[in-house]
Amino acid sequence: MSKCEQCIVREFSSLKTLNKEELLRIADCKSSYIIKKGEPIFTEGENVNGIFCIKDGVCKLTKLSPNGNDHILKLITKGELLGQRSMISDEPVNLSAVALEDMEVCFIPKTEIMGLFNQNNKFSMDVMKAICGDLKDADDHVVAMAQKSVKQRLAETLIYLNDAFGINDDKSLKIKLSREELAGMVGTATESCIRLLSEFNKLGVIELSGKKITITDMGRLDKLTN
Repeated sequence: MSKCEQCIVREFSSLKTLNKEELLRIADCKSSYIIKKGEPIFTEGENVNGIFCIKDGVCKLTKLSPNGNDHILKLITKGELLGQRSMISDEPVNLSAVALEDMEVCFIPKTEIMGLFNQNNKFSMDVMKAICGDLKDADDHVVAMAQKSVKQRLAETLIYLNDAFGINDDKSLKIKLSREELAGMVGTATESCIRLLSEFNKLGVIELSGKKITITDMGRLDKLTN
């Protein structure tokens, strides 16, 4: 089992505020898991009773809509924490987290985290700032859904995937999403997403090859966001 005080991903989250003694306490009580691609870390409505630290891999946070479709609200990558809000509010999780690729995650029980929350002011403030950041992102998402066209949202999503996760050696986006998943991020029907991707391809701003998407003209793609 890896030691939390030697784990580099802790530097990317609120765990960076903990001292060596606190990290050793976490290391003694945490559990590590391998989550295979397509498997859930947790499911909407579940009581998780702790937080998950993403050590490696990427997952999607989804919300089930009334028509039965999964709407992707955010992608989470290594170094980030999951479950803080439901842990503090003492409620079931409001979203599902599903692995987009094979992942390694660590689970830290609520009893240990809440003890640190009460003892370490900087840690508790960092956790609250992270939750506030999530709420701001949610506000921005609601505004985008209400005021921007599907074409604008698709262009923004492609730029986000490029900026946040980078590209492969062949210049294609590193994160490979199915057309259904991409539509779930944009907030549209799969058919509309496929049609717009084809339109972007004809405009020469992207190239399509199976699941692979390559941005070929970032400047023109950026103009499509306005």
